[in-house]
Amino acid sequence: MCGIVGIVNNGGREASREVLERMNRAIFHRGPDDDGFYLKENVGLAMRRLAIIDLASGKQPIHSADRTKWIVFNGEIYNYQELRQELEADGVQLYTNSDTEAIVNLYAKYGADCLKRLRGMFAFAIWDESEKELFIARDRVGKKPLLYSHRSNGDLIFGSEFLALLEHPDISREVDNTAIDAYLSYLCVPAPLTAYKEIRKLEPGHWMKWKAGKIETSRYWLPDFSKKIKITESEAIEETTRILRESTKLRTISEVPLGAFLSGGVDSSTVVALMAEESSQPVKTFSIGFEEQDFSELKYARRVAEHVGAEYNEFIVRPNALDVIPTLVEHYGEPYADSSAIPTYYVAKETRKHVTVALNGDGGDESFAGYERYAAMLAAEQYSKIPGALRKALIEFPIGLYPTSEIRKSRARDVKRFLKAAVLPRNERYFRWMSTFDRETKPELYTREFAESLNGTRASDTLDHWFASAGSSGFLDAALLTDQMTYLPNDLLVKVDIATMANSLEARSPFLDHNLIEFAASLPEGLKMSRLRPKYLLKKVAERLVPKEVIYRRKMGFGVPVGKWFRGEMKDFVREALLSERAIGRGIVKPEMMRKYVDEHTGGERDHAFQIWTLLMLELWFQRFIDR
Repeated sequence: MCGIVGIVNNGGREASREVLERMNRAIFHRGPDDDGFYLKENVGLAMRRLAIIDLASGKQPIHSADRTKWIVFNGEIYNYQELRQELEADGVQLYTNSDTEAIVNLYAKYGADCLKRLRGMFAFAIWDESEKELFIARDRVGKKPLLYSHRSNGDLIFGSEFLALLEHPDISREVDNTAIDAYLSYLCVPAPLTAYKEIRKLEPGHWMKWKAGKIETSRYWLPDFSKKIKITESEAIEETTRILRESTKLRTISEVPLGAFLSGGVDSSTVVALMAEESSQPVKTFSIGFEEQDFSELKYARRVAEHVGAEYNEFIVRPNALDVIPTLVEHYGEPYADSSAIPTYYVAKETRKHVTVALNGDGGDESFAGYERYAAMLAAEQYSKIPGALRKALIEFPIGLYPTSEIRKSRARDVKRFLKAAVLPRNERYFRWMSTFDRETKPELYTREFAESLNGTRASDTLDHWFASAGSSGFLDAALLTDQMTYLPNDLLVKVDIATMANSLEARSPFLDHNLIEFAASLPEGLKMSRLRPKYLLKKVAERLVPKEVIYRRKMGFGVPVGKWFRGEMKDFVREALLSERAIGRGIVKPEMMRKYVDEHTGGERDHAFQIWTLLMLELWFQRFIDR
């Protein structure tokens, strides 16, 4: 696990070692064990290494057998031993024991098609000296990041984090307003956009080639939901268990101490149980919770650890944990407002004190229909078929009379939210449920100048594209594909990569094995969600491994009680940050709307926790990266 950076100058200008070193130094946290450089004429590649595999001889950059191709690599290839054996059988002379060397020699043999043979997480760059060509690629689902800036003069600058690219003197910090608009909907900036006009993200499942100042990009992987297999429920349980067990076993290969995050949810509990079956020693598990019991799942995590005989370690986050906000703003490098970044950062920090690699349960929801919104969307499809007059008279009017709190979450409040969106067109409905600031809110929120700067672009276009791409797939499969291409890589995987790598910890995700994702895509929708019961099949798998009381309960998620903190310890901080002359002067949010959110929330009138957190993280990003 590492971080990579690089410069390729067009026209033969020599690459600057000084700039390359600055870029590499900015991501020291991603690999404190070692560094490496390749500099030749107009090309500079560099990397930071967190040593996991081949501790003795895996130093990068690594060259191909004919020494014409050089690679810097971030990630882990779990089938690398099999790939090395194949290369050696073909007569390739290998000089390390690393997965990195397998990649560069596979590229020498297969070109871009080498990506189809890799099983793991990766972002890498290969310079071909003979062709004067750079090849960069990112793993199928986007577990590892890769940012780049293609300059107007043909130069290409790339790296694992914004901190690295912003060290390059040619890259401007001009803000991309369309990205800010998208952020205010999704809590994150969706690829390929970034908050900076001159930086873009290489999308998951894509490769890019640079030659003579021009770039070419291509998608090499996309899960196919259209080809369904005929399979019984019992057969599906067996095959899901088999693939997940294999995927988990592959991710326990390590030459350094290894453990697992354990939230107490179905996915992480299943992974820990499978790890325990394979391990001769108790699995080290790490859990995090809050003093506020509504946000803590620790009792379920303890129960799982006890059941499988794992070593259990827990950590309690208290409100003063928000001292970490400046650290989060620094490492994310662009606005990011998923508040679960706080506990993720802290559990990574605590875990790193004990191990260097940690497995997690990320990806189970997006393949096996784990979110309640999937059930809500399917229910809305049926609800929208009821004649409007009947809906209003028999359902909407009576429920509208039922009192609900604007402060406390409740099922009644959820039902009202459901009814408000249920009659909207499918894509708009999903966008509303996924948005902090939806389409109806933004005209009230934005200043005229900011709204005009968007030139009619809409944040919802991202979701619309993927729903359309699903073609004839059923609605559930369309939602799963959309989340796999948007919410998963843009939010969840960014969160985990930044939080873990900021603490020099490698995170591995058995549920994100592409074999498992492809198998789940081939399953009939009714096996993934049955009678509006989310994650139906996966819970059947988990029944064999963990206690039922852990499996059959309402999903909590990795929430944070920021709403309470904004009325208490953070009240003055929020007012100072969001109602200052500097914040109002950004010209994005109308001053009266900013005051409305802050006053109503801190005064206990309404719950605007998500809105305030989103605006706060935007303002703190401006202060750190734009104002400087």
